[in-house]
Amino acid sequence: MKEDNPHGLVAGSSFATLFPKYREKYLRECWPLVKKTLGEQGIRAELDVVEGSMTVVTTRKTYDPYIILKARDVIRLLARSVPYEQAIRVLEDDVSCDIIKISSLVRNTDRFVKRRQRLIGPNGSTLKAIELLTSCYVLVQGNTVSALGPYRGLKEVRQIAEDTMKNVHPIYNIKTLMIKRELSKDPALRNESWERFLPKFKSKNISKRKQPKKKKQKKVYTPFPPPQPESKIDKELASGEYFLKDQQKKMKKHMEKQEKQTAAEEKRKEKRAKSFIAPVETANKSNKKQQKGDCSCCFVCGNSRVSENGQTEGRA
Repeated sequence: MKEDNPHGLVAGSSFATLFPKYREKYLRECWPLVKKTLGEQGIRAELDVVEGSMTVVTTRKTYDPYIILKARDVIRLLARSVPYEQAIRVLEDDVSCDIIKISSLVRNTDRFVKRRQRLIGPNGSTLKAIELLTSCYVLVQGNTVSALGPYRGLKEVRQIAEDTMKNVHPIYNIKTLMIKRELSKDPALRNESWERFLPKFKSKNISKRKQPKKKKQKKVYTPFPPPQPESKIDKELASGEYFLKDQQKKMKKHMEKQEKQTAAEEKRKEKRAKSFIAPVETANKSNKKQQKGDCSCCFVCGNSRVSENGQTEGRA
């Protein structure tokens, strides 16, 4: 109230902010209204189209020391494409604003555009749901998210916007807010913990890259170099061949060749002999043949059988 501070402010304060070129036309149209509304609070507003800036300055009529900060928020919201009707609400006592920078949270441009669109939703449905649950006005414009409303709602909007940029779908936070709203209506649960009612979502970051079947295990690092491989002469010295004469070396190679030929010939003989081995007859097959031969049901089988008198009896 003006009666609480009749002498005004001791020192003057001013804030300025730049606005993009595409906002110039709208600001020219609504600036008389902005000037009139801020003038009622003792704030002078200036619009510089050449420089592309808006400035708010306190005057001798200003009695509220905090109103200059509220006026600064008004011009910041107007620069971020918030309409005049919504931006002027910041001057109310229970309403504040928050401009969230989301461009620095995601490096890839394509990924940033997809996640920003996810925050808006199809036909703005996700954004509308966030506004209804948080009681805030939310506007996604360029690299920022502008929110306007009560302090508690602004905190929730910031969390949803940051989580969306971190690849958490906003529907999870919306579901949590809906459950909290229903729980707050129950007076018995007001002083209790709501953790058992809230959903717990686990993040599943499954990489699309195909994993190799055989993974190479990293060897243990040792500061010492690997041992030098043995040369042909070293191997001959270890086996004793180096000291043999040429004739003895030829004889040894000939013997090794003969041993290999003998082993290969034995394998060939075993392979040929397999086709001459008779298969093992099982007892079940022989019993079945006997049963078929002794069949007495001539009328069913249609076979003739010999009677006791020696006459052949057939089917009637």
